[in-house]
Amino acid sequence: MVVPVSTLAWIIAVSVAGGALSVIAAAALTAAVGTHRVNVLISYAIGALLGAAFLEILPHALEHGDAHRMAATILFGILAFFVLEKLVLWRHCHHDHCEAHDAQAPGHDHGRSGLMILVGDTFHNFVDGILIAAAFLENTQLGIVTALAIIAHEIPQEVGDYLILLHSGYSRARALAYNLLSSLATLVGAFLAYFALSQLVEWIPILLCLGASSMIYVAVADLIPSLHKRTELKATVQQILLIGLGVASVAVVRALVGE
Repeated sequence: MVVPVSTLAWIIAVSVAGGALSVIAAAALTAAVGTHRVNVLISYAIGALLGAAFLEILPHALEHGDAHRMAATILFGILAFFVLEKLVLWRHCHHDHCEAHDAQAPGHDHGRSGLMILVGDTFHNFVDGILIAAAFLENTQLGIVTALAIIAHEIPQEVGDYLILLHSGYSRARALAYNLLSSLATLVGAFLAYFALSQLVEWIPILLCLGASSMIYVAVADLIPSLHKRTELKATVQQILLIGLGVASVAVVRALVGE
C-alpha cells in the first residue's frame, strides 16, 4: 500500500509546529512569571518532571513493554545519568579546585542538570515523533487529535525543562534555542517511523523509560537537594505547594485530553 504524499506533509508540519509551539508556550509562560523567581519555581519544575514521568510516560511504557524489562531500563537510565553527571563535573574540576562547587556561584550548577534534561527530553521528543507518525498513518483525524494531545501534555513538562536550563546557568535565549533544537528530535522520530515503523515501535517503551529516568534523576538527585538549603517553615510550605502544583498541572492536562 502506497501512503499518499499528503500524509508525510501532515507529519512534517505537525512535528515541527507541535515541538515549536510547546517550547515557545513554556518559555512565554516562564517569562510572564519572571526569571527572578526561577529559584522559587524550581519546586514547580520538580513536580512537573515527576508528574510527567510517573503519571504519563511510564504508564504508557508499561502498557507496551514487559514490566521487569522496563524497570531494568529505568535503573540503567538512572545509573547512566549519574555517570553522565560525573563526566560533566570532571570537565569543570581541576585537581583540588572544582568550578562546579564554587561557593561564589550558588545560583546555578554549571549546566549539569540542564544537559541531562536535554538528553532525556530528546529521547522523549523522538518517541513523540514516532507516535505522531503512527497516528497519521492510521488516518489524518487520529493524527491531528494525537498531535494536539502531545502538545498539551508537553507544555507543563517544557516549563519544567526551561526552568531547569535557567537554573543551570543558561540565558533565556540559549535555553529557548536548546529546547527548540531538542524538539527537532520529534521530526527525526516521525521521519524514521514513516519509513520503518514496524521496527521502531518495539523501541518505544525503552525510549520512554530512558526519557523518564532522566526526569526522575534530575528531580531527585539535583533539584530536591537544593530545596533543603531553605529549612524555614514558610519556604517548606511554599516548596510543597509548588511541587504539588507541578504534579497537578500534568494530571489536569492528562485528564482533559484523555488517554
